[in-house]
Amino acid sequence: MAAAATERRAIGVVTSRKIGNAVARNRARRLLREAYRLNKHKLKSNLQIVMVARAAIRGKRLQEIEACLLDLFRGAGALVES
Repeated sequence: MAAAATERRAIGVVTSRKIGNAVARNRARRLLREAYRLNKHKLKSNLQIVMVARAAIRGKRLQEIEACLLDLFRGAGALVES
């Protein structure tokens, strides 16, 4: 039980109107959250992450977003060494 308490991560997703209407902004948020969810086991514990969606996210598929997100995490040193 104590180990679970130390592995705490927080995530925030920000989308602006530059992305598009509410449907487009919600899709961007859903895609970013899903890409994070699928890869959170690869991240170090005790992280606080804020993701800001840019207009370039429009038209992207989950696989593309996931690959970009992993590259960003790798560059930030947030991935666990395996």
